[in-house]
Amino acid sequence: MSKKIIGVTGYSGFIGSHLLERLSRDNNITAIPIEDASFKQPSELLNSVKKCDCIVQLAGMNRGDEDDIYKTNIDLANTLVKAIEKSGKKINLVFASSILSSTDSAFGRSKKDSCSIFEKWAKKNNASLANLIIPNVFGDRGRPFYNSVVATFCYQLTRGEEPKILADREVEFIYINDLTETIYEIVLSSPKGVDNLRIKGTKKIKVSELLEILEQFKESYFMNGIIPKLNDPFLVNLYNVFLSYLEYEKLNHNPQVHSDQRGELFEILKLAQGGQVFFSKTKPGHIRGNHYHIRKAEKFCVIEGDAVIRMRRVGTKEIKEFKIKSGRPAFVDIPIFHTHHIENVGKNDLYTLFWCNELYDPNDKDTYPEEVFKS
Repeated sequence: MSKKIIGVTGYSGFIGSHLLERLSRDNNITAIPIEDASFKQPSELLNSVKKCDCIVQLAGMNRGDEDDIYKTNIDLANTLVKAIEKSGKKINLVFASSILSSTDSAFGRSKKDSCSIFEKWAKKNNASLANLIIPNVFGDRGRPFYNSVVATFCYQLTRGEEPKILADREVEFIYINDLTETIYEIVLSSPKGVDNLRIKGTKKIKVSELLEILEQFKESYFMNGIIPKLNDPFLVNLYNVFLSYLEYEKLNHNPQVHSDQRGELFEILKLAQGGQVFFSKTKPGHIRGNHYHIRKAEKFCVIEGDAVIRMRRVGTKEIKEFKIKSGRPAFVDIPIFHTHHIENVGKNDLYTLFWCNELYDPNDKDTYPEEVFKS
């Protein structure tokens, strides 16, 4: 079975980086990042297009001068159509439009008119087009003050800033994992003809209600050390996103140790809701982990021994290290989309407690192997 070649424009952006990561988990797909610069180099863009069976068009301008936004996005659409036609290939095109395409903003008009350009191309060439009308997207890697109000609020709250509500309206949100899974399924299905798909959001909520939840997360995390009640998928996703905006040094905790003649006592976790805590003994020189999760919230707590916990955000090269010394209890939060491991660097056995917000399910592990030290 030959691999399906999927080109992704705007791959370094919020949605694009997540989509590449999702496609990479399917061994029957080869994802090709199409460089933004190639849109100004017709031969380079043509070479990329010729390799593809399908292209997901995510490249675009969201913020800036109104005229620049419109012109940039229309130029991208026209340039891509020309390259596809010149390639002579039957390429399935997936276009990321927006619910704002019905508004009179430059961004909205650019999405609506880009869709018209792609529809005209598809009908002229008897090609397939999936036009995705997408609600507001939130998730790890969203740019504060750019992609989403969730990103902005999380960034401000984790840095001691006070968010401001500019317009308290109801907003329809979709979580980034849900969106990329939808795009993945569309890519696999290879739709025929022109299909306008209204992507259903996962939650509708007023901006003020969203901020109230995030402020409760802040109070629970920073002031009370309590994991909040996460009894709804939206809350789980929102909490994971909140944690992803913490500065790395804030992921490392040193709890208060209570000492008396009996020894020492300290709290690892206070849970507003359940979850799973498990314990391991690791021999000197051995490593546990080298995988990442896309939805699980985790904490590692070293009880005894010398350890190094390392993590790296998938798709990046920078590795973060936390050195834990025996005799000083410490625990480390593991953000989603971070491959991680724990190594026993001492001479004695390493004793560690682990917490996860959900029970282990062998049929749905949410565990994806990837070495922290990626060659």
